[in-house]
Amino acid sequence: MSLQPKHIYVTLCTLFIVYSFSIYLQPYFKNTVADTDAIAAGRIVWQKNNCQTCHQLYGLGGYLGPDLTDVYSAPGKGKDFIRAMLATGIKQMPPFHLSEKEFAQLTAYLKSVDESGNADPRQFKKLNTGMIEEK
Repeated sequence: MSLQPKHIYVTLCTLFIVYSFSIYLQPYFKNTVADTDAIAAGRIVWQKNNCQTCHQLYGLGGYLGPDLTDVYSAPGKGKDFIRAMLATGIKQMPPFHLSEKEFAQLTAYLKSVDESGNADPRQFKKLNTGMIEEK
């Protein structure tokens, strides 16, 4: 018994639809809506306080302060370290008087950045096509 083109077409269409749904539904199972809202609000706190002027994420941003891409999971750092630096300031960094809600949002944002990995754009070679590749 050989498969007819009609059966192959229906099978492929069905697989495509199932795969499409699995791709679009995947983010809903990974993060809760509350997490996503806190992360988005944390990005607003980051931008409102102009953190990107001095600090970097993924190697992009200012150069006065350190890159904060992995500050949440770095040994000896984390949530308490971030709280201390924001409350007291250090050298050129002034103290920031964030509310508990803003602090929670900012740390949720920094945690999501940390979990997404790290990439230093200086470690990539730029191609003439506008793409990048590892050196």
